[in-house]
Amino acid sequence: MEQSLDPIDPVDPIEQNATQSEAAPAGKAKPSFLSKWSGVICLLVVFGIFYFLGQVMGMANMLKTLMFTAHDLLLNTVFYLMAVCVLTGAIGHIFVEFGVVKLLERILRPLMKPLFNLPGVASLGAVMTFLSDNPAIISLAQDKRFSSYFKKFQLISLTNFGTAFGMGLLVMVFMVGMGYSWEPLVGFVGAFFGCVCSTRIMQYFVIKNYPHYATENVVEQSVSIEEEEKQNKENKSLFVRILNGLLDGGRSGVDVGLAIIPGVLVISTLVMILTFGPSASGEYTGAAYEGVEFLPWLAQKVDFIFEWLFGFHDPHLVAFPITSLGAVGAALSLVPNFIDKGWIDGNAIAVFTAIGMCWSGYLSTHTAMLDSLGYRELTSKAILAHTIGGIFAAIVAHILYLLVTILF
Repeated sequence: MEQSLDPIDPVDPIEQNATQSEAAPAGKAKPSFLSKWSGVICLLVVFGIFYFLGQVMGMANMLKTLMFTAHDLLLNTVFYLMAVCVLTGAIGHIFVEFGVVKLLERILRPLMKPLFNLPGVASLGAVMTFLSDNPAIISLAQDKRFSSYFKKFQLISLTNFGTAFGMGLLVMVFMVGMGYSWEPLVGFVGAFFGCVCSTRIMQYFVIKNYPHYATENVVEQSVSIEEEEKQNKENKSLFVRILNGLLDGGRSGVDVGLAIIPGVLVISTLVMILTFGPSASGEYTGAAYEGVEFLPWLAQKVDFIFEWLFGFHDPHLVAFPITSLGAVGAALSLVPNFIDKGWIDGNAIAVFTAIGMCWSGYLSTHTAMLDSLGYRELTSKAILAHTIGGIFAAIVAHILYLLVTILF
């Protein structure tokens, strides 16, 4: 029985290649709407923001306010922070040079590990930021002997850990100067709990996105040992070691001060113009730190949440935590006016201290801090974790204040 076979048409290789080349693009994923129209969307958002600000303030006043605010931030904030970084960098380098870091690591290891999952030496960062400001932690983190104690996920979380104590001494002294004694201490305890929350959440985010960071060391131990052996062989005199420590640490502080300029100027200027209102006369003059009061207006729409969580009895009080996002120093300037108007009580002072210390302008510094550490892509995670930590700090301060008032 014969079986008939259908003839197979020969395929032209040129035609086959053409067919495959035409079909190949069909297999690729089509570009999303956002990626296809990202340029148009960007223009619409930017022009929409400037149109809104220009309609309220006037285009000329808006541009003048943006420039004057950025200029004032550069002169009075950035250079101040740079000076802080230079001094704390020098002191921190001296502490590292003469073994204070190792001493703290041994003493505080039992406390730091269970609470923050950090080596005991990280406590030095908390002390430095408490006495100065957030960027002080970077001067320490960039020292190889200091960072050799950390895994990568721990070093990244130092941004959140150090920020939670930023300008703590200034905030507490200011609140005491306003006539309150024990309320700032309650706020400090709240900030401590907020720091634990923020640091732990940040570590979770880092390990979830980069699992290998959980085991990788920031600096190989051999490198640290070699540096210490090299220094021991050189047999430097005490004076030379002190001089080198001060100058090398101060030089690293200058680098940090330059690194934070973009974050402070861009983000803080935007936060300021969305937070503050017109001048004292009620008109826009184009002066620095004028704005449209958009963030306070937005917060007043949900002021019942702040009353429930923080115990605020006046919607104007939400301006303090909102302003603390950009600069806690600017937020502190609101307190005297709040006291004069009778909006503040002891609970508000405790909550202000907790949230002001824990946040301490992290929106304007987190980007620069992570950028200088080399982990810019984790900025959004750090901001989210610290937002949660600051809210938790305020809630804890509110609850502790109620407990203290009930018990005593």
